[in-house]
Amino acid sequence: MPSVSLSKVHKNISRKRGSMDSMHENSRDAKRLRRAGSREERLSHHASMTLKARQPYLERIHYFHEAVQSIEEPLSDDQLSEMILKYVHHHEHSLRAPRLIGYRCIHRDEGEIAQLKSERRKGRPPTRREELLNQRTETEEKEFKTGFWLPELGDADVLHALKHWNRHWAGLSSLKFIRITQEGVKQASSFPPKGMS
Repeated sequence: MPSVSLSKVHKNISRKRGSMDSMHENSRDAKRLRRAGSREERLSHHASMTLKARQPYLERIHYFHEAVQSIEEPLSDDQLSEMILKYVHHHEHSLRAPRLIGYRCIHRDEGEIAQLKSERRKGRPPTRREELLNQRTETEEKEFKTGFWLPELGDADVLHALKHWNRHWAGLSSLKFIRITQEGVKQASSFPPKGMS
């Protein structure tokens, strides 16, 4: 199979030709270099988008990883709800919201959104930061209605594995996950999180 990474293609061509300066624009080697460069760019773009999509889940799992370090036994449903409330309270900026399990977590940016809105002159479009915060709030509201994704902390094996998690995305594949809806209904979920699973 021919080499496709940019560095390998460049190395093969320079070994064959010697100098890269005298290459014709439409030569086979120039086309190989362009293809390898565009492939490298596509792969890096895809990797950065994947990392960006995983980041909210990693932050959530990291919080639960830190929270379970002192816990020895699996959590009951009440203890799990209490831990979610602590997560919610941990991310909360204002206490004006009612005490619902996911409400504060989802609406933790309302203070910043209100500040950005007040700083904006009348008739001006929202700033990029304000749009991003509103978008994140809407996404989390949808997730909370369909099910809040988190590890199954009621299972002793999952609790032990989460305590010894290596803080990498791939290290989460051995854990069981659940989704808890706004009404408190639990259902099994999969890793990585997708759709309603």
